[in-house]
Amino acid sequence: MALAWRKDFEQNSVPHDERERRITASIDRISNAPLLILVCLTREHMQKYNDERRRKCEYIMAVQSVASAIQNLLLAAHELSLGSCWMCAPLFSQEAVRKTLDIPEYVEPQALITLGHFGGSIEAPPRKPISEVVHINRW
Repeated sequence: MALAWRKDFEQNSVPHDERERRITASIDRISNAPLLILVCLTREHMQKYNDERRRKCEYIMAVQSVASAIQNLLLAAHELSLGSCWMCAPLFSQEAVRKTLDIPEYVEPQALITLGHFGGSIEAPPRKPISEVVHINRW
């Protein structure tokens, strides 16, 4: 995955030092995680439609289901006082992940979850005021 990310950084003209710092930090985070969970979407049991609009909707519903499952996993981890991190790196290197783990073509790697006991503390990220993200009756 790091090779694909490096290529993306180069295409986006990310400075060499920043690129290497971010890649190294990501590799360390993944390599040192007590447990990794690769979350995948399978097209095997999705409804088959003849038209593109409904096929696209079926796919979006599957992605939403994967995201809901991940959110539930993160909430359960929190309840058990476990640290977790949702990483989307597999989306950017699906073929490499499939090849490495011998995953069938109809299965799409979607996310990587790191999970483990966490001894430190993390400051919550800044949040926008609710008035900037919630709209009532109109945008």
